[in-house]
Amino acid sequence: MDSRIPSLAVTGVLALALATSVVLQSRDLVRLREEREAARLALATDSSALLYARTIARGVTDSLATQLGGRAAIDSASNTPFIVISIADNRLWYRRGDEVMFETRVATGSGKFLEKAGATGEQWKFETPRGRLVVQRKDIDPAWVPPDWHFVEAAQRKNLELLRLERGMTVPAPGGGVVTISGANVVTRYPDGREVPFEVKDGQEIRVGNSLIVPPFGTNQRRYVGVLGANRLYLGDGYGIHGTDNPTSIGRSVSHGCIRVRNEDIETLFRIVPVGTPVYVY
Repeated sequence: MDSRIPSLAVTGVLALALATSVVLQSRDLVRLREEREAARLALATDSSALLYARTIARGVTDSLATQLGGRAAIDSASNTPFIVISIADNRLWYRRGDEVMFETRVATGSGKFLEKAGATGEQWKFETPRGRLVVQRKDIDPAWVPPDWHFVEAAQRKNLELLRLERGMTVPAPGGGVVTISGANVVTRYPDGREVPFEVKDGQEIRVGNSLIVPPFGTNQRRYVGVLGANRLYLGDGYGIHGTDNPTSIGRSVSHGCIRVRNEDIETLFRIVPVGTPVYVY
């Protein structure tokens, strides 16, 4: 028997295995290409989704010029307007396709942490949420209802103790009066029956001795007027695009998570941006 036959048989088996592997790899390659093309076509039907996908895929680190540069980044055939906000650049663009209809600077979340002292050890991180949001409603003369973290932050800044005021409580105040709740107001009630409501604003909270008072929700002292400017585009979960009483903050990463713009800019956006507009934050 020819001694080369086993060798030839082995060679044939190896060749067959190699051919089979090539076929399988080719099939896998075709399948991957089909899946990629299907995904591309699906995304191409929605220019906003395409923009968002590109933003996430690039690790949200590129500049806005890279994100939106060229027709490849935006489906210019779409007539649906949308807002793009760059946290890194602190800028906002209102776009339709590749047309920029409005552009301005913004302030975004600082990224800082706040921790409440004590047994609870609550923590907050002040960052602007990334991803796809939607303008859910448009508010005129919005009042800011400060969350608990605002009073924690204010107390730490002034080295005061927190005291949460509840209905029915009285806290001794200078001059023989007491701090208490009357109707919708936190007031100082004096021995002669007079009641004087507290006037509050950001940075001017209610202080009694070494305590900073936390007013309950539903009282006028838990509503700060003028902090958010004349208008707000509400984005859900407490976040929004709004004006500010601190214009020097614009262009910086200093907010507690919302997107601040100049008061004249929010008036423009309020006028031209409809409810339901997608907002892409990266």
